[in-house]
Amino acid sequence: MGDDRDDRSVHTAHTGTDTDGTARAPHGPTGVYHIGFGYDAHRLIDGRPLVLGGVQIPFEKGLEGHSDADVLLHALIDAMLGAAGMGDIGTYFPSTDPTIEGISSVQMLVKVVEMLGKEGWVVENVDGTVVAQQPRLAPHVPHMRQAIASALGIEPHRVSVKAKTTDRLGFTGSGEGMEAYCAVMLARNQPEC
Repeated sequence: MGDDRDDRSVHTAHTGTDTDGTARAPHGPTGVYHIGFGYDAHRLIDGRPLVLGGVQIPFEKGLEGHSDADVLLHALIDAMLGAAGMGDIGTYFPSTDPTIEGISSVQMLVKVVEMLGKEGWVVENVDGTVVAQQPRLAPHVPHMRQAIASALGIEPHRVSVKAKTTDRLGFTGSGEGMEAYCAVMLARNQPEC
């Protein structure tokens, strides 16, 4: 149909297998891969610790929320749940539940890892971005990567965390709040036929 591509390359791209039927998976189990995307935003307020990526960051303000309000982990949790087709963070950790008030987002993340594990999913890799004008986050990124990797049970090189500013534009630029974006790839073994 006017497409000069070799049929074998199309097969490889769509099935994740080489032309001889051998599955390709550089890190995890062979089988099904899903990608998820998450977003979260919280207002900065006085009188709360600032927790990002499971790490307490020295700053005069913290993020407002029912939990510790870790905007990066909340975006990651949403990405993971979305990739697995299991809803969002509010489904499992509603802000109306008084029993989880003040809960650590790391605890929430570990719980989600367990839930996904029961469905056969494992995390292949994570790519997250925190948007904040202040404080400077670059010195804390290695600690965030380690904390996230530990909670997920994967190697730190499979976790990317980036810190960005908006050059004083919008609510993050004015210091009113912070936001985070996160992409994740999940893998699951193909069920035996």
